[in-house]
Amino acid sequence: MSQPALETLAADAYIYGYPMVHDLSMVDTIRTRGMGPMAAAEFNTFGHARELAHADTDFVSVNNDTVYSVAQLDLSGGPLLLHVPDTGGAYHVLQFVDAWTNNFAYLGRRATGTAEQTWLIAPPGWHGTPPEGVRVVVAPTTVASVVGRNACSGVEDLPRVRELQSGLTLTPLEPGGVYAGLPQPDPGVPEELRFFERLRRWMAAFPPAAPDAEYQRRFAPLGLLDEGRSPYLAAAPEWTATLVKGIEAGKARIEAASRPPDGVATGEWTANLHLFDYNLDFFGPGTLDDPQWRIPDRRAAYLTRAVAARVGLWGNHAYEAAYAGVYHDADGVPLSGAHAYTLRFDTPPPVEAFWSVTMYDVPNYFLVANPIDRYSIGDRTPGLVRGADGSLTLVLQHERPTDPDEAANWLPTPEGAFRPMIRMYQPGPAVLDGSYRLPPIEPR
Repeated sequence: MSQPALETLAADAYIYGYPMVHDLSMVDTIRTRGMGPMAAAEFNTFGHARELAHADTDFVSVNNDTVYSVAQLDLSGGPLLLHVPDTGGAYHVLQFVDAWTNNFAYLGRRATGTAEQTWLIAPPGWHGTPPEGVRVVVAPTTVASVVGRNACSGVEDLPRVRELQSGLTLTPLEPGGVYAGLPQPDPGVPEELRFFERLRRWMAAFPPAAPDAEYQRRFAPLGLLDEGRSPYLAAAPEWTATLVKGIEAGKARIEAASRPPDGVATGEWTANLHLFDYNLDFFGPGTLDDPQWRIPDRRAAYLTRAVAARVGLWGNHAYEAAYAGVYHDADGVPLSGAHAYTLRFDTPPPVEAFWSVTMYDVPNYFLVANPIDRYSIGDRTPGLVRGADGSLTLVLQHERPTDPDEAANWLPTPEGAFRPMIRMYQPGPAVLDGSYRLPPIEPR
């Protein structure tokens, strides 16, 4: 294969494999070190954040509306029983994500209600019999994640959430299982090829759906299908240089695809309602197996999947929670903490649960430290001041407003570039069909 063709193939492989490598790297990080306020937790155990996410939570586009409970599953030793407590009608969701970042099941207020429930989580290909009355979720890969979110209105609501967290448990269906865990890359592989080494090991351990497996056979010239000893140990310098160029080209394509699409006015919110529709094969409880929520072109879905992992790892399908972001003000000028803005809602977003606006820096999409520890603002924020006509005007700027009403409605921005995100939980039909239009951010 010629060098240009090999470089192109390496770029394709990077885009194809980026979601898995990013996801499983995060799985390993959370399992061993935790995430922000959430302590580390071994496989098949829930780790709970005991507070809302804040500026020290280094996770892309993390939300500040809910308190996380996350479990990394290793189903190689057999099925697990999941107990879900009664939330008394309060919003919660348990999102199931496989090693390829497919959202393959949802349990919670929208999908299965808020009553107490017990489920069996089974590995791929399991043919056993669940306990009587227990429903089953089948995971596509033996390592997967359960991302739990309990709505939390603030510090005063944390005791209620913590009690719910204590009732969220995982237990083996049968004790004594032998667990394979997460294969580790060969430590001798040079840093510039570690991505491909991780992808090689993890593709073999966690096979995708049959059509994807067929597609990834084309990556054999890259060493990604090699078994046993890593092909990246003492690799030829010319081959290494070509693979590295391909990796950089793949990164550039993902970054370019992460920007707002052409033809969208720069001051408009972009609500990509189909960013997480790349799952084409695994539809468990709570998912919608409908053409409306599937990307018809499988190869196009690979790039969409990579973008989703880059800008919003472990995000939900829009029918569970819809997200919209914006980078420019109403005049088309990039948003910056050097300026002050307002965001006026004449009509609030139509949702069945709740909505919020969260502030992130650019380019990391992390929460931004600020003097009042306010990272999001929305319909549950106490003390908001509304206009006589019922409208709500939020103030987005770096410095605290001097006017008391404006200070009550203040969402602090960083000093530099920023990207706010609106989240709409259990969005109504007007959000999903695009008839509801979010207002632009106006410069002051």
